[in-house]
Amino acid sequence: MGKRNTDQAVINGILNGDQEILTIFYRDNISYIQGYILRHSGTMQDVEDIFQDALVVLYQKIKSGTFEIRVPLTTYFYGICKNTWRTRLRKKHQIVFDETMIDTKKETTDAITSSIENDEREHLYRKHFQKLSTSNRSLMLLYFEGKSVNEISKITGYTPGYTRKKKFDAKKELLMRIEQDPMFQELRVPA
Repeated sequence: MGKRNTDQAVINGILNGDQEILTIFYRDNISYIQGYILRHSGTMQDVEDIFQDALVVLYQKIKSGTFEIRVPLTTYFYGICKNTWRTRLRKKHQIVFDETMIDTKKETTDAITSSIENDEREHLYRKHFQKLSTSNRSLMLLYFEGKSVNEISKITGYTPGYTRKKKFDAKKELLMRIEQDPMFQELRVPA
C-alpha cells in the first residue's frame, strides 16, 4: 500500500470516526507533536488539547470538500498543530506588552473591545455546551479539569481509545453547533 493510499485510508477513517484508525493516527503522531509543544512552553495537557483541536480542524477541512493535500498527511497535521499552539501562545502572552511601544489609549479600547468579544464568545460556548448530551458534557468537564485520558477512562469505564474518540466527537458536535449559530458569524466579522 503506497503512502497516498495510506493517507486516503486515514482521511476516510477520520471522516467516518473509525476508532481503530483514529487510535493508530494518534499513536503515530502524538510523539512529535508532544516534542514540539513541550519544547515551546507547553504541558502534557496542552499536547492532548492541541492534538484534539487539530484533529477537529483537520476533520472540518476534509468535510468542507475543498481539502487538497500536497504533502504527507502527517506533515499537514503537524502544521495544524504548530499553528494552533502558536495561536494559543500568542493569546496567553498578548496581555504582556511594553507601554513605551504602544498607544495606551488604543490598547485600552482594544482591551475593552476584546473583553466584550470574549464574554460573547464565552456565552455562545456555554449556551451550546449545555445542549450536548449529559455523557458528552461530563466527559468534556473531566478534560477541562485537566484529567488524563487514562484517568477519564477509569472514571467513565470507557477504553482510552473510545475516550479519545468520544472527546473528538463531543468537540466536533460542539463546534458544529457554535458555527451554525448566527451570533458566531457576527463574532467572526472584523470590526
